[in-house]
Amino acid sequence: MNKQSKWERIYSVVKQIPYGQVATYGQIATLAGYYRQARQVGYALHAVPSDDIPWHRVINAQGKISLNHEMGGAVQRKMQESEGVVFSQAAIISLQIYQWRPKIDPLHNLE
Repeated sequence: MNKQSKWERIYSVVKQIPYGQVATYGQIATLAGYYRQARQVGYALHAVPSDDIPWHRVINAQGKISLNHEMGGAVQRKMQESEGVVFSQAAIISLQIYQWRPKIDPLHNLE
């Protein structure tokens, strides 16, 4: 891996999630080269340094928003819905429909 920090690598992947799609914390960790470090993705997104990182497109592996309502979950849901993402009555996003599936390694130009 190059000298880019862990969080910068995570942000680089998150920036590539297309409008109207989502990715899981574990998926982002793996794509950034940090297999089984989903929690690190959560820490990085909690400290997002700018508005150009679409943190709201990252959800948990069950297709749910991990943040509770008071901590920003309502904002995250509203942002996803504004992009056309549909939630079930149980507040779950269908990963089959909305999960981002990159065709190439999103960090291939960073190594």
